[in-house]
Amino acid sequence: MARLADYFVVVGYDLDKRGGSEGQGHILQRFPEKDWEDNPFPQGIELFCQPNGWQLVPERERPSFFVSVLTDINSERHYCACFTFWEGLDNPQLQKAEASEVDEDEVPGLVQPTQVYAPKSLVLVSRLDHTEVFRNCLGLIYAVHVDSLSVPLETVIGNLLTCFIPVAGGSQPCQEEREESLRTITLGAGDRQVIQTPINDSLPVSGSSVAHLFRQLGIVNVLYLFCAALTEHKILFLSSSYQRLTDACRALLAIMFPLKYSFTYVPILPGKLLEVLSTPTPFIIGVNSFFRSETQELLDVIIADLDGGTVTIPECVHISLLPDPLLQQTQTALSMVLDPELEMADHAFPPSSTQPSTLKIQDKEIRAVFLWLFGQLFHGYRWCLHIIRIHPEPVIRFHKAAFLGQRALTEDDFLMKVLDGMAFAGFISERGLPYRPTDLFDDLIANQVERIRQEECSPHKVMNHIKELAEQLFKNENPYPAVAMHKVQRPAESPGHNDPKNLAIFPLLDDVTIQLFIDHAAAKLKTAPPVVKAELKGMVPSGPPLEDIVDRHGHVLANSARRLEVVRNCITYIFDNKMLEAKKLMPAVLRALKGRAARVCLTQELNQHVLQNRAVLDDQQFDYIVRMMNCTLQDCSHMDEHGIAAILLPLVTAFCRKLGAGITQFAYSCVQEHMVWTNMQFWEAMFYSDVQNHIRALYLEADGGEQSTASGPVAGGQELLGALELASEQSRLWPTLSKEQQSERVQKEESTVFSQAIHYANRMSYLLLPLDTSKNRLLNRSGIGDVESVSNSYVTNSIAGSMAESYDTESGFEDAESSDVANSVVRFINRFVDKVCNESGVTNEHLKALHAMIPDIVQMHIETLDAVHRESKRLPPIQKPKLLRPILLAGEELVMDGMRVHLISDGREEATGALGGPPLLPAEGAIFLTTYRLIFKGTPNDPLVGEQVVTRSFPIASLTKEKRISVSLSMDQFIQEGLQLRSCTFQLLKIAFDEEVASDLAEVFRKHMHKLRYPQHVQGTFAFTVGQSGKTLVEHKTKDKNQSIKTLSKNLVKSAKRTISRQNVTRKKYSPPTWENRSSLQSEMDEDELSVSEELDQGSLTLSSTIRSSDRQTMSNVVERACCRDYQRLGLGTLSNSLTRSKNEPFRISTVNRMYTVCRSYPGLLIVPQSIPDSTIQRISRCYRQNRFPVVCWRSSRTKAVLLRSAGLHAKGVVGFFKSPNAPSAGPSQADSTSLEQEKYMQAIISSMPSYCEPSGRNTLGGFTSTHMSTSDSSDKLRQPKIGALMKQVMGGKEDIPGTFSRGGKWGSIRGSGRLSAYNPEVGNRLSSKESPQPNGGPSEALFLRQQRAYLYIIGDKAQLKGGKQDSFQQWEVVPIEVCDVRQVKNSFKKLIKACVPSSEPIMTFHRCLEESEWMCLLHRVLQVSVLVVELLDTGSSVMVSLEDGWDVTTQVVSLVQLLSDPYYRTFDGFRLLVEKEWLSFGHRFSHRGAQTLASQSSGFTPVFLQFLDCVHQIHLQFPMEFEFSQYYLKFLAYHYVSNRFRTFLLDSDYERIELGVLYEEKGERKNPQVCKSVWDYIDRLNKKTPMFFNYMFSPEDEEVLRPYSFISNLKVWDFYTEETLSEGPSYDWELVQRGRQERLAEEVPDKPDTTTPKSQRRIVWPCYDSRSRVVPDAITKLLQDLQSLEAELGLPPEKWKDTWDKIKANQRAESKLENRPSFNSSLLMSSNLSHQRRSQGVYLPESGVGSSINLAMDRETSTTSTPVAGRPSTSTLYSQFQSTESENRSFEGILYKKGALLKPWKPRWFVLDKTKHQLRYYETRQDKECTGVIELAEVESVIPGTPTMGAPKNIEEKAFFDLKTTKRVYNFCAQDSFNAHLWMDSIQSCLSDA
Repeated sequence: MARLADYFVVVGYDLDKRGGSEGQGHILQRFPEKDWEDNPFPQGIELFCQPNGWQLVPERERPSFFVSVLTDINSERHYCACFTFWEGLDNPQLQKAEASEVDEDEVPGLVQPTQVYAPKSLVLVSRLDHTEVFRNCLGLIYAVHVDSLSVPLETVIGNLLTCFIPVAGGSQPCQEEREESLRTITLGAGDRQVIQTPINDSLPVSGSSVAHLFRQLGIVNVLYLFCAALTEHKILFLSSSYQRLTDACRALLAIMFPLKYSFTYVPILPGKLLEVLSTPTPFIIGVNSFFRSETQELLDVIIADLDGGTVTIPECVHISLLPDPLLQQTQTALSMVLDPELEMADHAFPPSSTQPSTLKIQDKEIRAVFLWLFGQLFHGYRWCLHIIRIHPEPVIRFHKAAFLGQRALTEDDFLMKVLDGMAFAGFISERGLPYRPTDLFDDLIANQVERIRQEECSPHKVMNHIKELAEQLFKNENPYPAVAMHKVQRPAESPGHNDPKNLAIFPLLDDVTIQLFIDHAAAKLKTAPPVVKAELKGMVPSGPPLEDIVDRHGHVLANSARRLEVVRNCITYIFDNKMLEAKKLMPAVLRALKGRAARVCLTQELNQHVLQNRAVLDDQQFDYIVRMMNCTLQDCSHMDEHGIAAILLPLVTAFCRKLGAGITQFAYSCVQEHMVWTNMQFWEAMFYSDVQNHIRALYLEADGGEQSTASGPVAGGQELLGALELASEQSRLWPTLSKEQQSERVQKEESTVFSQAIHYANRMSYLLLPLDTSKNRLLNRSGIGDVESVSNSYVTNSIAGSMAESYDTESGFEDAESSDVANSVVRFINRFVDKVCNESGVTNEHLKALHAMIPDIVQMHIETLDAVHRESKRLPPIQKPKLLRPILLAGEELVMDGMRVHLISDGREEATGALGGPPLLPAEGAIFLTTYRLIFKGTPNDPLVGEQVVTRSFPIASLTKEKRISVSLSMDQFIQEGLQLRSCTFQLLKIAFDEEVASDLAEVFRKHMHKLRYPQHVQGTFAFTVGQSGKTLVEHKTKDKNQSIKTLSKNLVKSAKRTISRQNVTRKKYSPPTWENRSSLQSEMDEDELSVSEELDQGSLTLSSTIRSSDRQTMSNVVERACCRDYQRLGLGTLSNSLTRSKNEPFRISTVNRMYTVCRSYPGLLIVPQSIPDSTIQRISRCYRQNRFPVVCWRSSRTKAVLLRSAGLHAKGVVGFFKSPNAPSAGPSQADSTSLEQEKYMQAIISSMPSYCEPSGRNTLGGFTSTHMSTSDSSDKLRQPKIGALMKQVMGGKEDIPGTFSRGGKWGSIRGSGRLSAYNPEVGNRLSSKESPQPNGGPSEALFLRQQRAYLYIIGDKAQLKGGKQDSFQQWEVVPIEVCDVRQVKNSFKKLIKACVPSSEPIMTFHRCLEESEWMCLLHRVLQVSVLVVELLDTGSSVMVSLEDGWDVTTQVVSLVQLLSDPYYRTFDGFRLLVEKEWLSFGHRFSHRGAQTLASQSSGFTPVFLQFLDCVHQIHLQFPMEFEFSQYYLKFLAYHYVSNRFRTFLLDSDYERIELGVLYEEKGERKNPQVCKSVWDYIDRLNKKTPMFFNYMFSPEDEEVLRPYSFISNLKVWDFYTEETLSEGPSYDWELVQRGRQERLAEEVPDKPDTTTPKSQRRIVWPCYDSRSRVVPDAITKLLQDLQSLEAELGLPPEKWKDTWDKIKANQRAESKLENRPSFNSSLLMSSNLSHQRRSQGVYLPESGVGSSINLAMDRETSTTSTPVAGRPSTSTLYSQFQSTESENRSFEGILYKKGALLKPWKPRWFVLDKTKHQLRYYETRQDKECTGVIELAEVESVIPGTPTMGAPKNIEEKAFFDLKTTKRVYNFCAQDSFNAHLWMDSIQSCLSDA
């Protein structure tokens, strides 16, 4: 029984303390005045009566009622029901005013009311929550007072305070218990109330508050709040109604059942206590909306506004929601309860009414949904309880990891947080008990899980279940819904109710009277017999176990049976000592052990091999078992949710091997490196489960005799009796035992726990002390782990911390480290022991004894370990594969010898076997660092491919990124440190150092690598250091011979330096004379004056006339440079011996830059217009960036248009260039003269063009014809729109205003027509033509708009050309384009590398990564601009490419343009020349862009040249027959331009090369033949030996200009980026590959020839391992190889492949003449009918081509002269038979000459006799598919020998002719000879007779 009300309090306004702005309340009276012993009076009630503060109001308000909840220190809740009404009193303000006459605060004009009202509250304090009863009682008291009823208030209050009611009814209220759950009370004022108490106290009572909450906030919002409350967030309710706040809080608690909220819970928080909201702990608090503004700055509080229906979640708060299917199901169920019409809303015939239930019922239905939800969340929880003590009190622990593991929800955030929360801890301590009363939730968990599971998917069944649950909940709250009788007096609503006079003040009550009531009741209670309510305790059922659930979710792998079989077999092999078999199965087992089932299976199998806690193995068995254990543990998380580590724990102390006399090594010393062992929770769970087993055993033994009979029928045998059932049984018996028995049991249990604690201290020391105790593995590992990721740090902070402390304390001792390990382990075990012993109630003496033992245990164990460690070192090491030596180049030296490493697989799947094929990676081997490369060589870990050798290498110079990583290998338990090395040759080495490699050695390796990668100077690169050891000997022999070269380079540099310094001195004085009085003669003098007037050194370079005869050779060196050779080929000028140059040539070779004084990065000799003197050039050059002024680099032989290149203009140059014509200029200033000169330079270039010079050329703006154009004008017009379109694309044609095509602004200045016509009569003429010019000197509108092709187009940078005005006078025009910045290229390349060679499993697909890299877009841009320039040049306009600094994009565009326009550059020599001229001589900064030295390291790698090669590759794909070189040639260059093996691509300009003496040495030093310094020489040499660089499809068309498609869809990813050959490494160092192959062949040969079985010629080709081109060569290469080997066998002198090839081509031509195929060109492959269109697919050899090549080769070898005839069809005939469709049956075929119809000549045709179709068909050539004509044999009348007629083929005997007579006409035929003719006649005859 419980008191209905503990205290009655009257609280009023405190008139004395109202000094501040706010009033205060104080307690006027409280009853009883003495506190109850069991329930002290709660403090601070006056705050809660008026939560908004005590204030006086001018008008009386209506009485209010609400319930506050206070929580006391024992977390008991007190319900304070406050009934507040207002009483009048005279205005204290007025009284105050009279007292002090003038008051500052007084506001004039405000009339103060005379009467004000003060609140007064009647408060009931109770521990029971009966809101309605309290409302009625307080209302009654108020009614008695207001209506002045006859009943004294004291009596009513006395009755109220002495009213007792039952706490809860019985579980099944039967008749005699009616009194229990129904209590009628009366307070003696003629009232009567029935109080219904709930049947079961543990279920919360909610009235209809839950339904209201859902109505106010909606389903999703409440679910958010529900999850937030469970995961311990802060929740704040806002509402303007107090009662609603209380209801909402009550509702939230009700739906959390069976969990109880244990944090701060204040449904109504007074305004004065608002600072409580900033508490750090979670809470559920309600606050009046009045204080809304104060809640705004709370950052981590979820605010639910009940009135507005919103829930606001701050950004920083993340609420974990329910796991997925559950969330969906809960939402569905809730909406079916709250809105049943939703389902029917779309029905055609909705039912007449589907109203939701009444609020009270709906409330219970919602609660039922949540009960059902918890049933699903927690089912099976009882199977994860560990009972560790039964007596005197049960102690229960929950095994969280196992629960999550079996539910497969380890990753679930919500459940993890709930299980870790306080509410769940309370749930376990309350509901974990095995013997207690049960309620609805226990019933649900025990009996209805199955039902929940089956109904999960059908919402209607779920609804039925929920309705049943709701019914039970409703019954619990309202056991007697029928009996609801309230008869309570309400105050009368009189008309004058608000009249103050009617209302007396609430009187002071007589405390004595009330106290008498209370005492009387107390005395009565004492005498009354105690009410004994039998508590119905019982055993709590556990419900179905968890196992099945996982299977249902399908987390067990489908093919697990097979996997388990493999695991079992392997273990059997190991124990049967069949090691070879076991080794083969090992990789499969290790893969299988990723699955949980296989891991469980492994532990079960191993268990069977343990006898009496011990299993002694030999070394190899031990090794395998340990590997399997490690693999199993490696995939366990630190939580060990599947309990694998738990099952392995006893096994690791069982398996062992004998090391020596009396020394045994156990498996635990080899499996320590797993996180699970350092996780305290794992050890606790293990300990508890063991203790539980022992205690269970204890009681099973004790009750052995009587127990078996008792439980016999229940559980078949004692074994099935679970620990919980046992415990519940024991708890039931406990009261019946005697004291001695009780204490004996307590003692037994305690000693069990104690002995287990000692056992675990031992176990933990086994697994935490490393084998080598001098190394603190835990410390080391945590150090490494931190670098890469936190999860790898093996040890909790506390351990690491404790270790760190002990370093200082122990530093004095020698064995500081070992004791340090010991200390940390002792501390860890001590913490563990403290925790578990306190929880399981071990006495303090025992605990002290334990603490004393632990250090001894650890020390003992360390001693045994030392012996084991010593012995284990003596063991022969496990056979590791021997390190394979790499093959080195001549002159390549090892910097660091091989270090054993593992090559880990990266994001590329090919090598791992993921795409089929064997897993080649991971592989074990060694990494070697040489002066040139970084090489990994080793063998795969997978024994099935153990014989293969895996090689990955890249040049050290191409290393772009190095990063430390830490890797755990599946084989070993260790986490190794490793490196990830990325190279710009698209290679990635991900290596992990073997444990035998010391970490300092790895550091040394990194340092060396950095030194080699970034040498101080270019001379430190491999190309310079190669073979240096031998170089000193060579040096003195060659010295005298090469004197001139050396002096040349020295002197050149010397004088250049001098010149530069001199110029700096003289430049101040020098001012250029005005333009007018310049003559070309004077310019010659200028030139000399400028090029340093001192006596020139002997050997320095001037024009040939001044060169001494001894140095002619030196000069010729310069002339021989690529540029000069090419200039002469293009007819752009020669270096003649005399000074008088042929004046009719428009261009000359200028030597102005011979000292590299004008422009450092240009070559010494340049092509400039004939008319421009050198002095002008020097001035012009200053306007351009880097002084790179425009020079000619190519001229079209057909249109004579020229291509120029330069850098962009300086910013100031641009301004000068685009001056407005009318700008006033004061005299010819410096800027003016240079811009004039610049303009003259442009004009000179334009005048060099024939189309400009000739009067018929372009004398009007509109006319555009040219005698020099090979195409007619009309064709040119047709092309025009194409160029326009191209221009628009290139310039991003968004702004289609005339400006896009404008004449490009002012180049120079045109200051009025007078000046202009002075040197350009044409423009003057034009202006004075009939169309009158406009006043400002511009042409008239009509004139301007007429489209005219400019003579010179300038491709400039959009960003630079802004602000230029357009002007149509000039003959040049600027095309502004957007250039890709170097930074863009750099970033794009980084992304490209990551896409092609990902370092780990890529998140996005390859194509998406490729797209994001934007590499293809950049290629597209470059190609697009190049094609535009080609088009312009082809239509006869000159083009100047003037972009950025003139050495990146400019170079790309200029070289591509030449490649596309001039077939010469598509040959070997031409391409070499192109690269030497445009890239090397014109100063592309190879060293800087390739970051080759320390200085350029920061600038990073920018592959501008690679981009160019990729563009060439794209063109090659589209025009495979136009290039003499193959794709491999391009890859070769792409590899070696970054490899630094050759000096060709080092340094940034010719000037730098001369300074180092690199440029001209190549000719002299031929003494050291094995070291090639130039990549070109190397390619030439190789090309003579092997056709690897040659393109067999090469058959160029004359003067063909290529126009490739440049859209991204036409571009292909270059396979250079993605392919690799693991068998031999990159194939670009030819000697290495050759020697590797020879070694491999040598290894394969020695086997004895196996005569019994024929050896198969087939072999498997693996992608990414074998070199496809070598293993499966194309037909021609194969035949050439066979030829070579035949020559070697026959001992003939080998013939060069090129000669063979040329002979074959000649033969082929002869044959083609015979077959007379007009389509046959100079190439063998024309037989394949590759008609010459653009081809975007790279099919090198179509089948028919292969056929014919086989035929040719065979014919050549057998040297048959006879033509193919019926007797012996040629191979090509056979071949074409394979290709023919089935309908073409060829009975007989060959070549016949046929006479055409009247007056037509004889022609050779390929005839086919077809018996099946009864036809004679003829074709143009042998390969043709379409026949030219058909002769039907049905129409043939006769076949007779014929005679030669007119025009018949000569030199053929007469008998070779025959005629075929048909009904329509006579055909005349001629065979090669009479024999063939007879054969044909016979064949046709036989066909006719057959018919």
